[in-house]
Amino acid sequence: MPAACTGRAVDGALGYPARHPMSGNRSRLLLAPIATALGLCACGHAGAGHPAAVSDVPLVGGAEIVSSARQCDRGANPYCALELVVVDPRYRSSGDLLTSEHRQLKASGWAETGGDTGQELAANSPTHPLRLTYATAVGDLRGVDLGWIQRSRQTALALSRQIFDRAPAISLMLESSSS
Repeated sequence: MPAACTGRAVDGALGYPARHPMSGNRSRLLLAPIATALGLCACGHAGAGHPAAVSDVPLVGGAEIVSSARQCDRGANPYCALELVVVDPRYRSSGDLLTSEHRQLKASGWAETGGDTGQELAANSPTHPLRLTYATAVGDLRGVDLGWIQRSRQTALALSRQIFDRAPAISLMLESSSS
């Protein structure tokens, strides 16, 4: 296993543990935090060339975004996503709004794909740099409550408010593709 993976200090090009890891040029100590910061800055930029933006989503006409939050997961498969809560009082239910958004995406050339849970729908943008996962407010909150998905506190509270206000609302999560 390379020394970089074991956490041991390395002295010279042969990869042997250093006798005095804290001695020598102190500028080496700054490299790890700088490399980590650069790696974190790349979150959300892989593949698409830019972070996901509200303008990338073809919303149904008249829909209003009531909450927008950027959520990043720095785990094994890091990504950053834009979480949106969308309402439109012209619809009788959140299901009707979800169906109209589904039709809007298809009309805009987005390709259907499987959602992360049974409550969600998903679509890839026409050239596949973006993935949109969407569900009714109740469906997304159920997924959060059961631990199937994660949403920011801001998004979860906005979804809850819309449910208590009996407003037709959907949750959207837009991710930049990593490929």
